[in-house]
Amino acid sequence: MKLFGRTFTRRELERYTGRLDQIAGIRLGQLMDGREQGVRTADVRNGGGLTFTVLLDRGMDIGAADYQGTPLAFLTAGAFGHPAYFSEHGTEWLRNWGGGLVTGCGLRNVGGPSHDNNGDLPMHGRLSNLPAQNIRTAREWTGDDCILVVEGEIPQTQMFGENLHLTRRVTTVVGSSQLTITDHVRNAGFRPEPVFILYHTNWGYPLISESAHLECSSETTAPRDDIAADGQEEWMNLQPPTRSYEEKVYYHEVSPQADGQAMARIVNPELNLAATIRWRTAELPYLTQWKMMGEGEYVLGIEPANCHVEGHAEEMKGTPHCVLAPGESREFTISIGLSIAT
Repeated sequence: MKLFGRTFTRRELERYTGRLDQIAGIRLGQLMDGREQGVRTADVRNGGGLTFTVLLDRGMDIGAADYQGTPLAFLTAGAFGHPAYFSEHGTEWLRNWGGGLVTGCGLRNVGGPSHDNNGDLPMHGRLSNLPAQNIRTAREWTGDDCILVVEGEIPQTQMFGENLHLTRRVTTVVGSSQLTITDHVRNAGFRPEPVFILYHTNWGYPLISESAHLECSSETTAPRDDIAADGQEEWMNLQPPTRSYEEKVYYHEVSPQADGQAMARIVNPELNLAATIRWRTAELPYLTQWKMMGEGEYVLGIEPANCHVEGHAEEMKGTPHCVLAPGESREFTISIGLSIAT
């Protein structure tokens, strides 16, 4: 592994340290104040300058994160509310959302409030407000590389409704500048179930500023509405915080590389820093861009998904990209990496 400009074998590193936690590790904890009280956490420090918090009781979302001391994630004016405060009515989802580097949306709804055969569905679904169970943390050695692992199971079930089980595995290699989220979604029920999933990555200041821009291998870019159509030619550029800014949402059709992965990249030359999001288009064929340049609400959302953000009812008018037969599973993966801007 590479650490601090040197290459170590496992045994060589052990000569310099009492235990790996001196360099990198995972610490379990719990938030203790206000609406966040009781939310279990796993704080990950990977020794390569990347640190992030896994919110175990919020669908194993990624909360605050930084790279070599530079904050990466947008945080709302609210909090990472405990699921006990979650309301499924309308857009109340927003009251319990604290932002964070990655928010999971799904598994029955993505986008605005909607409905299915069992009733109303909350904005962006229930995933982000479901607690994980059977949580496991580990160090897994592969040769001289050490992988830090946070893993858990997140069931989304309802009597007479869906019986979906998500197993999430968050990993980072010690000494690296990358984290990976791998999800296995299994239909544990006995009827076919559509699955909608979106990875809502939320980038904030200082990475996001008027000095930054977005790069994306888009074949086409379409505005969601007239608001987004006004200024569509500037989708890749960012503005300073703007009073009364109205959010703009764009749908990108992205072309994969030879390995089947697509890429979006945020570049900030002023910080000499770039963030790259990668995903497989076979499972996540859609990319939504959320551009919100408002004062105090200053965020760029890069959102790989298997659907758009129009809601369950609208998506069901066509053929959902992912329908799991009874007992069937599907894997979804995204990775986030930091690098010098070039």
